[in-house]
Amino acid sequence: MVNRISSVEMPDNEPILSYAPGSEERDALEKKLEELQSKKIEIPIRIGGRRYRTGDTGKCVCPHDHSLVLGTYHKVTDELVVKAIDTALKAREKWADMPWEDRAAIFLRAAELLSGPYRMTLNAATMLCQSKNVYQAEIDAACELIDFFRFNVHYMSKIYEVQPKCAEDTVNSLEYRALEGLVFAVTPFNFTSIIGNLPSSPALMGNVVVWKPATSAVYTAHFVNELFREAGVPDGVITMLPGSGVRISRHIFGSSHFAGLHFTGSSETFDWMWKQIAKNLDTYRTYPRIVGETGGKDFIFAHKSAGVDELATAMIRGAFEYQGQKCSAASRAYVPESLWSRVKKRLLRDLRTMQIGPPTDFSKFINAVIDHAAYSNIKKYIDYAKRAKGTEVVFGGRCDDSKGWFIAPTVVEVKNPKSKLMEEEIFGPVLTVYVYDDKKYEETLKLCDETSPYGLTGAIFSKDREATILAANVLRNAAGNFYINDKPTGAVVGQQPFGGARRSGTNDKAGSMFNLVRWVSIRTVKENLLPPKDYRYPFLEEE
Repeated sequence: MVNRISSVEMPDNEPILSYAPGSEERDALEKKLEELQSKKIEIPIRIGGRRYRTGDTGKCVCPHDHSLVLGTYHKVTDELVVKAIDTALKAREKWADMPWEDRAAIFLRAAELLSGPYRMTLNAATMLCQSKNVYQAEIDAACELIDFFRFNVHYMSKIYEVQPKCAEDTVNSLEYRALEGLVFAVTPFNFTSIIGNLPSSPALMGNVVVWKPATSAVYTAHFVNELFREAGVPDGVITMLPGSGVRISRHIFGSSHFAGLHFTGSSETFDWMWKQIAKNLDTYRTYPRIVGETGGKDFIFAHKSAGVDELATAMIRGAFEYQGQKCSAASRAYVPESLWSRVKKRLLRDLRTMQIGPPTDFSKFINAVIDHAAYSNIKKYIDYAKRAKGTEVVFGGRCDDSKGWFIAPTVVEVKNPKSKLMEEEIFGPVLTVYVYDDKKYEETLKLCDETSPYGLTGAIFSKDREATILAANVLRNAAGNFYINDKPTGAVVGQQPFGGARRSGTNDKAGSMFNLVRWVSIRTVKENLLPPKDYRYPFLEEE
């Protein structure tokens, strides 16, 4: 198959299944949920095809029922981190030399497996391990991860197609080399699609990856890892290491072969990692690529021309889907005085219909937050809102951790636009509203831009085109993903490349070729077909 030029067409997005009562997919998912809840699995460390059990274990528990243990996982030791690095480096040359069409075939197979036999497994694992309702699991663990696999293959082919001009006696080409070393992928708990994309996108481009999943999502990461293996990812190309992030990072960042970081998580952790990399800069054979997506304090800003019903719906969905545990979740809103009473009335009407409970009960829109630490942190902000001057809890505020880590969707109104509830990332189901004077629209836009250190997502609701243009201009740097008359969440691969700047990350746009190009080091190759045989140029000739 060497004599070929492959073409990869732009794929379609994976269709979202409905899971309506009586549907085949609902029946299949309910059976898978029962199966996974009925057994407790053991997750060993797999390096180079061998399994290791260290005896130092952690538990995988359901956030909505912390008495239910889904499995135990073995934590990595220093010796095993070193072994994982060595194994990855041994696999590097063969993997980087593999024809790109064959690497593509592996991840396209992963997409087909996830679209078919793995779909219910990943959805059920996400529902149980991360406490996502069925719709949030379907659009994440199934559809988005499938889209990442398929679209990334397409984008890879488009990158490789970019070639320079050739002269009459010269053949010029660009070779998209894998990075010289290994990539460290660090994945969060909140999106199974990110759990799968962060290690796989550098691997697709020919890199070897050591991967550290979030402790609270090792259970789901295990099934993603099994998907990689069944799809045909060779041993050593992607190595998952559960355990201490500090321990793993120390060895990775201390290796001369460290070549890149692919990260999603908190800004504080990203800062710490960047500093560790800087300390070891003299150690590395090449300057590392650092790609990170971090926090957000995402906004919805309403102009007086906004429609009340669509604004309220966006506020509810943007703030409370998946309990606000999205880096893109609407966390602060700016509403004009002339609309607030009607918007509040609509918010309260809808919020009173929301049911809270386990995701295995398909009638529950709100489920649990991820763990005790998250629960405690969010509760601190709610307790602050209850006692702070000039602050009113308009709805919610209830917290209950007796069985699971449940927090009711909470809406807070503040008089102070610089309240910490407007500035700090909460990462939970808390929406803070500042009501502004209609006459101070532009002034409040500037306030919105200056209030938060983040710059991830934001939305403007307006039916006035001039007001919309003004908002887009003033808020140009406030959001890497900017939405007009839509909630600031739900970016779709191939449609809205995702990422923000400021304290929200490096804005390398997951789900696009801009991210993939970070995982290659380009070599320019020039071949002279008729090399000169004399150093003299024509200008040296005598007249």
